[in-house]
Amino acid sequence: MRKRAAVLCGAVVVLAGSVTAAPAEAGPSHAAVAAPALRAGWKKCGTADYPTLECAAVQVPLDYAHPSGQKITLALSRVPHTAKTYQGPLLVNPGGPGGSGLSLAAFVASSLPKSVAAQYDVIGFDPRGVGASRPALDCAPGYFNPVRPDSVPSTPALERANLDRVKNYAAACGKKHANLLPYINTVNAATDMDSIRRALGAEKINYFGYSYGTYLGAVYAKLFPQRVRRLVLDSVVDPTGVWYDDNIQQDYAFDARHRALMAWIAKYDATYHLGTDPARVEAKWYAMRAALAEKPAGGKVGASELEDTFMPGGYYNGYWPDLAKAFAAYVNDKKTGPLVDAYDTYGAVDASGDNGYSVYTSVQCRDVSWPRDWRQWRKDNAAVYAKAPFMAWNNAWYNAPCAFWPTAPERPVDIANAELPPVLLFQATNDAATPYQGGVTAHRLLARSSLVVEQGGGNHGITLSGNSCLDQYLTAYLTDGTVPRGRAGATADAVCQKLPDPKPGAAKTTATKTAAGGQGETSPGALLHTLVRFHG
Repeated sequence: MRKRAAVLCGAVVVLAGSVTAAPAEAGPSHAAVAAPALRAGWKKCGTADYPTLECAAVQVPLDYAHPSGQKITLALSRVPHTAKTYQGPLLVNPGGPGGSGLSLAAFVASSLPKSVAAQYDVIGFDPRGVGASRPALDCAPGYFNPVRPDSVPSTPALERANLDRVKNYAAACGKKHANLLPYINTVNAATDMDSIRRALGAEKINYFGYSYGTYLGAVYAKLFPQRVRRLVLDSVVDPTGVWYDDNIQQDYAFDARHRALMAWIAKYDATYHLGTDPARVEAKWYAMRAALAEKPAGGKVGASELEDTFMPGGYYNGYWPDLAKAFAAYVNDKKTGPLVDAYDTYGAVDASGDNGYSVYTSVQCRDVSWPRDWRQWRKDNAAVYAKAPFMAWNNAWYNAPCAFWPTAPERPVDIANAELPPVLLFQATNDAATPYQGGVTAHRLLARSSLVVEQGGGNHGITLSGNSCLDQYLTAYLTDGTVPRGRAGATADAVCQKLPDPKPGAAKTTATKTAAGGQGETSPGALLHTLVRFHG
């Protein structure tokens, strides 16, 4: 299940890139690097759903400070432009860090209005270490296999078990990928994007990033402001909280979205028979969690796996009917099968695969410093758990390898930027993965940016998901650079109302098929969840 999102990646023909002698621009703190070339050209790698998709690869330096040293390969995908009016490459990224962008190119190209998509070469790419790029990281295969220890360290033994897991994971990464870890970070990924630009022969790029991809785009814009033509950031990471503080803020936001799900279930008591009081429905959920900690459903879904299963509901409310159905079957009918099925559909994908998580930790742990004293983690997460218990400790353990990471951290990037053309930001007010303040903060730091807010929305990745109000702003910007401008002093430049919540029975259990180019959910929230867990 964890590999479903990479179906298109399997179609990639990894071509050997070559290096020409043409001079190239150097980013800050990087030596001049010869422009990589796509001499082997693009090869068709389409599917029945996306027949025009093409694939290629390019070689870049592992270490930009030593450009003649070891090379790594970046896998690329492209949906080529077809219109006479050509606006250049549009690089797309789904976030993560650790998400593959190869299938996202096809998704974006097929979801934009045809007249707009036809004016761009929509370029997907697997960042260094990810998916079809080589080498690909895989620190500890099977790390998320069930059943894991209960995430809540209610006893010293549980805390030791979880601590041993994360310490061993960090050590395994350091042992297996010692030569790569110092170079897996956001700054190098952004510099790789400029290598892709040069390989494409483009003077400037357009960029469309979701979630962590908003931070990647903002860092690229900081390093190479003169190379940015248009910049779209959807579901924006708070750049001032990377990464420890951002993850703590996620805990509160995911807890709020979980309570929204409980309220939705209570609204439809006639269907789910779990009660009309949201607080009582929530109490039944936590009772279910306690029971699964003692006896995992199907020998597979324990307390931690239950959290993995329901966490995607914070990304995308289209999952709510399936999750509610599984919840009700367990509580009311003592059936474990629907819960196991829900885990296989949503929870097992949640870890984004061994490769995705390996890159996630490698980037976040290297990007910035994290507390190295476990007592600080214990204190902070206990405080969060007291107010927002749903994902507090699950999220803590997900990120805890950073407390023991074998490579030294870099300094955070100040993404404040007054050198860019108009930038377009999208943010939902109740987004859990990238809380609302991230959009507001980025809007303040990126001069000439415009912020479009989805009022009341809680999904993650809100454009190209059926909200025509949001999409009209995206379309106008990609057509001719037009951005909305609000009144002076207003937080948002434009406000759109959220789409209605789903009704019972509305969910599709083929949640991962969009990422594979098939039928199923068409929301970026659904797509992003299959690609990467947090920030993704």
